[in-house]
Amino acid sequence: MSTESTDTMNDDSVSDDWAQALEEQASTEQADSAPAFDGNASPLTTPPGGGASGAPVQDIQMVLDIPVQLSVELGRTRVPIKYILQLAQGSIVELDALAGEPMDVLINGYLIAQGEVVVVNDKFGIRLTDIVTPSERMRRVSRT
Repeated sequence: MSTESTDTMNDDSVSDDWAQALEEQASTEQADSAPAFDGNASPLTTPPGGGASGAPVQDIQMVLDIPVQLSVELGRTRVPIKYILQLAQGSIVELDALAGEPMDVLINGYLIAQGEVVVVNDKFGIRLTDIVTPSERMRRVSRT
């Protein structure tokens, strides 16, 4: 028997296994009165409530390990490069925020919350005092 015919037989058996699994899934979903399997639909585009039970859990698992950049902004200012080149240890840079004002918490540059500085075991942290709602985030994005 040649290698080519062995590969063809392996491919056929794998295809048969997939076909059988898809048939089982389709019959199970039809019994549950759920929509049939669509091989072109991705888990992230499946409408809520559609597909197999547990699909939303699998969907969220896909994004839980995506790294994002979290930053806390004390305030902002605009200065010319000439001033930046003159900065030295002990220089003071005036920011537009007032002392005691809540700081902005940004994820990938987008404001998601505001908070206040706390010290725990000689380490700085931030206590979230206000979470920005999705509608407020959209309003802020449309203004810029």
